[in-house]
Amino acid sequence: MNSLDAKRVLETALLCATQPLQVRELRQLFHDALGADTIKTLLQDIQQDWTQRGLELVNVASGWRMQSRPEMRDFLDRLHPEKPPKYSRAAMETLAIIAYRQPVTRGDMEDIRGVTVNSLVIKQLEDRGWVEVIGHRETVGRPMLYATTRQFLDDLGVASLDQLPPLETQSAGDSFFEQLAAPVDEVDPSQLTMALDTEAHEATHDTPAAEPEHDEPGGTA
Repeated sequence: MNSLDAKRVLETALLCATQPLQVRELRQLFHDALGADTIKTLLQDIQQDWTQRGLELVNVASGWRMQSRPEMRDFLDRLHPEKPPKYSRAAMETLAIIAYRQPVTRGDMEDIRGVTVNSLVIKQLEDRGWVEVIGHRETVGRPMLYATTRQFLDDLGVASLDQLPPLETQSAGDSFFEQLAAPVDEVDPSQLTMALDTEAHEATHDTPAAEPEHDEPGGTA
């Protein structure tokens, strides 16, 4: 089989797949006649072929997948006018803390945020499949340790945590939380950095952790 035919097979599999495909799965299309390096080279060629199209091939934590480009989202949303869940300021701040400081306990989150973390916020992130308990800290009470999931990376569109953008200092007046007013279906990496940087800046002005958290865990738009 020549490379053109192999690319056609790969494109068909990727377009028809309902979830990301790993290289070892893609090799099965050719009865392992093509090595992993050859498959990766063909995938890179496909990425180039689709550069000017509305779809793109990306490598996420669970494998390779075809997805719509961000600039197409406004048009595609017209086919499904119902709005996805909106995530609160508290939820996005908590997610940012877990993403950049993991593994962390609820106490760690409260120390960083300066306020009590609502358990419903953490449950919302767990239900969404973005965070999970990976163990317990060996200290008094053995508090649970939270970390992000592979699903979180997939929704973020990255293959590993190393691909998260670096933290940069943001002023307390940043417009990040105004941006969160719009419902989000997938997480934007830049939103996570702004959430954590803004929270770090404001932490010195927040009330002690004993004060209850007043943010709602989520809602509908």
